[in-house]
Amino acid sequence: MRVVTTAQPLDVQPTPLALLLLGREADPKSERGVECPGDLPAPSDPDLVARARAAKEKLGDKVFVLGHHYQRDEVIEFADVTGDSFKLARDAAARPDAEYIVFCGVHFMAESADILTGDDQQVILPDLAAGCSMADMATAEQVAECWDVLTEAGIAEQVVPVSYMNSSADIKAFTGKHGGTICTSSNAKRALDWAFEQGEKVLFLPDQHLGRNTAVRDMGMSLDDCVVFNPHKPNGGLTVEQLRNAKMILWRGHCSVHGRFSLDSVNDVRARIPDVNVLVHPECKHEVVAAADYVGSTEYIIKALEAAPRGSKWAIGTELNLVRRLANRFAAEDKEIVFLDKTVCFCSTMNRIDLPHLVWALESLAAGKVVNRIEVDKETESFAKLALERMLSLP
Repeated sequence: MRVVTTAQPLDVQPTPLALLLLGREADPKSERGVECPGDLPAPSDPDLVARARAAKEKLGDKVFVLGHHYQRDEVIEFADVTGDSFKLARDAAARPDAEYIVFCGVHFMAESADILTGDDQQVILPDLAAGCSMADMATAEQVAECWDVLTEAGIAEQVVPVSYMNSSADIKAFTGKHGGTICTSSNAKRALDWAFEQGEKVLFLPDQHLGRNTAVRDMGMSLDDCVVFNPHKPNGGLTVEQLRNAKMILWRGHCSVHGRFSLDSVNDVRARIPDVNVLVHPECKHEVVAAADYVGSTEYIIKALEAAPRGSKWAIGTELNLVRRLANRFAAEDKEIVFLDKTVCFCSTMNRIDLPHLVWALESLAAGKVVNRIEVDKETESFAKLALERMLSLP
């Protein structure tokens, strides 16, 4: 074997993608906005809490702050209401007198709030870079190309799109335009029941795991009834026969947090903690959901722990901020609550909303300056709202 060595450094230039991943470059097209137009308070500022309180007090009833369950504790402290994405969007719509809706969540959530609130209300996202990797896995162009593939296969007329709430306004609009509906992790079965009354097949966007788990676990379908459409492969990586035989056409998307949990995680926690109850979110992989004792949305998880008996033990498969908050909340009731996986797993994009960004947004509004407004164009809003209204009318 011949070994070649050199004393000279290799002439390798880092690509723009490599520099982006290293944090040395920015991509304005993929990052909706990282910098704030103004001075962002330093995280070390000891007056941040006092500044947030003062700005919020000055704004009074003009501002309504929403905090998603996965947000940091320092942000949740200033939320008027907390909840999952759809609950918060509905809470915003129920406050028509609030001039400003400050959404401490991610981009698609703020879009949904803008769609459901009045034209005179303004939705603010404290950091425009707070996106969602799952939502970004399905673009309008990719989904339009998918629909062309379904049309060429002669099955588009049989297909009803069902899109998860965790999707962009463009995808919600596509869904509304093509006769489909939106779903949440708690009403996915109802949405799919409705969809199969309208057509023979479902195109489920963008989370393959929620679609598969609902179809197989809750509706009695088989794994063979499901195929995965990969937008990065010709024809989604599927044959015409596969598309025609499938009942569920699942988009190749997933949650970067829930996708980390594995069957090994479940087996390991059962070995470490006797009599533990494993409770996971339906965005987890199918084998994880199948091995769990309980499966449900973030709201379901919270209610399950509220109703749990004293002294019970729980391993939770969802975002760490929520798990840690629940562990602290129920410690006094002697409920042992642990994170399902040994690896710390925050939602990195949710965590972009921190106290400095919230202070900056609130102080800007208090000074009469609207920043980081999320505004969905009227045509997109019209079709997206149609899809959302179909969900709201589900039995």
